[in-house]
Amino acid sequence: MSDKPDKPSKAPKLRKAAFKTDADIEIKGAYRPDDAGATAGSVAPSISEPGTYPFTRGVQPTMYRGQFWTMRQYAGFGSASESNQRYKYLLAQGGKGLSVAFDLPTQMGRDSDHAMARGEVGRVGVAIDSLEDMRVLFDGIPLGEVSTSMTINATAATLLCLYVAVGEEQGVPASELRGTIQNDILKEYIARGTYIYPPTPSMRLITDIFTWCSKVVPQWNTVSISGYHIREAGSDAVQEVAFTLADGIAYVEAAKTAGLDVDEFAPRLSFFFNVHNNFLEEVSKFRAARRMWARIMKEKFGAKSPKSQMLRFHSQTAGVTLQAQQPLVNVARVTLQALASVLGGTQSLHTNSFDEALGLPTEEAARIALRTQQVIANESGVADFIDPLGGSWAVEALTNEIESKAQAYLDKIAELGGMPAAIEQGFPQREIERRAYEHQRAVERGERIVVGVNQFQIEDEAPVPVATIDPALERDQVARLTALRARRNQAETTRTLANLDAAAKGNDNLLPAILGAVKAYATVGEIADVLRVRFGEHQPTRTL
Repeated sequence: MSDKPDKPSKAPKLRKAAFKTDADIEIKGAYRPDDAGATAGSVAPSISEPGTYPFTRGVQPTMYRGQFWTMRQYAGFGSASESNQRYKYLLAQGGKGLSVAFDLPTQMGRDSDHAMARGEVGRVGVAIDSLEDMRVLFDGIPLGEVSTSMTINATAATLLCLYVAVGEEQGVPASELRGTIQNDILKEYIARGTYIYPPTPSMRLITDIFTWCSKVVPQWNTVSISGYHIREAGSDAVQEVAFTLADGIAYVEAAKTAGLDVDEFAPRLSFFFNVHNNFLEEVSKFRAARRMWARIMKEKFGAKSPKSQMLRFHSQTAGVTLQAQQPLVNVARVTLQALASVLGGTQSLHTNSFDEALGLPTEEAARIALRTQQVIANESGVADFIDPLGGSWAVEALTNEIESKAQAYLDKIAELGGMPAAIEQGFPQREIERRAYEHQRAVERGERIVVGVNQFQIEDEAPVPVATIDPALERDQVARLTALRARRNQAETTRTLANLDAAAKGNDNLLPAILGAVKAYATVGEIADVLRVRFGEHQPTRTL
C-alpha cells in the first residue's frame, strides 16, 4: 500500500470554455430535477397535462395521435397562372394546405404598372393586382375544401376580400372559408418593412378585420402574430418569444378598446414562429410561448374559454440559416428544424427548400421539402408520442429560462408604454440589431460554426439548378392590368372607391367597402392609394 497522497484528478478537457444556447442561456451539461423546478422522481409542477391550461405540453390532449399537423408549403411566384400550377402540384404530392407568397408590389399596395414596382413584379411571390388575378390563382382549387394561409400584412384586408369574392364565385359562402391572413403590421415596423400606413390607422384596419370576420368569415384566423420575421431579422429565441407576445398583447388591447369581447375573437388568433438549429432551445421556446400566452390571456385579459388561452401556431424552418455553399446540406438543417417544430407541438409546418439561398425553389426541391415532413410524420415514430420531451430536466429548465428572460422583455415593454410605443422609440429594433451583430461577429471569429461557410468548406462545388423568372412576365402582367382597366365599368369602380374613402374618413368598418371595391375590379393599388391619401404613409424611426 502506497503512502503517497492521491494526485488531484485533472479537470476534463472540454471542447470550449463555455456552453451556451443561441440565446446565450448557459448549458449546464447534466441536468438534475432541481434545475427544472422539480424534485427527484417528479416533474416540474407547471407543465400540466397536454391539452390543459397552461398548455405547456400542447394544445390538444392527443396531439398528433389524432391527426398530423397541417403540411403547408409556402409558394407563389411569377404570374397567378404559374403559381396556380405549383399549388396543384403540391396538393397532388400530399400537401394539405396552401400558403401564398405575394410579390413586393402587392405587399406594398402598388399595382404592377407603378414605377416603384418595376423589376419586382412576380419576383418574391405572385403578382396580384385584381379580382381577375385572384380568380386565376385559385382556378380549379375548391376553396371550401382547402385551408389557405396568406402572408400579407399592409394590404391584408384587400387580399382577404379578394379571396372571399373568389369563394363566392365558386359557390362557397364566406362562412365556410378556412384559412389565415398574417395581418401582423406591428412586426413590419420592427423587422420587415412592408408597411404602408402609420400605426394608428393600421391598427384600425386590423380591428375592423377582427370585427368583420367574427360575423362574416367566422372560421378565418384573422391574424397570425409573427415571430418568424423577427427571427429572420436577427433576433434570438428569447426575443422572438417576447416581441411576438408583446405584439399579441397590443392586438388584444386594440380589439378590446374597439368593444370586442375577448372570448369572441381570441380563439381566432394564431401565431407564426421560426425554428432554428439549436434543437432543444427551439423545442423549449415553443413550450414557453404556449405557457406564457395562456397566462397572459387568463390573468391579464380575463379570457375564460380554454380556446382563448391556447397559443396555436404555424412554424416555418429558418430561411436565414440556409446557405448557398453546399446547398444540399440545407436538407439536414431543414430536417433538424422540422423535427424540433414537431416535438415543440406545432399545428402547421412549412419546410424550406434546400435551394432557396440561391433562388426560387425548383419543383424537385419543393417536393423534397414536403417529403421531409412526410418522413417525420410517417416513419420517425415521434408523432405517436404526446410531448415526448416533456419531463426532460434539460428541456423543462430551458423552458423556464426562456420564459423568465422573455418576461423581463415584456416588463420593459410595458414600462415603455406597450409595444406600439416601444416601436416608436426604436426599442425592439435596437435589440434585434444588437443580437444580429453579435451573431455575425461570432461567425466571423469562428466562435459559431456554420458548416460549409466558416469550416468544412469545399472548392469547385457542382452547380445546383436554380429556378428563374422570365423577364416577359412583368410585361404580360402589366398588359393584363391595362386591358382590365379598359373593359371594367369605370363609373362603378370610381363609385366604390368613393365609398371606401367615405368609410375611411368616418368610423365605419372598412371591410364592406373594400369588398365592394374589389368586386367592381378596383385594383390593390387603387384601394391602397385611397387609404394612403386618407391615412398618410408611415415614416420609420431611426434606431441608431
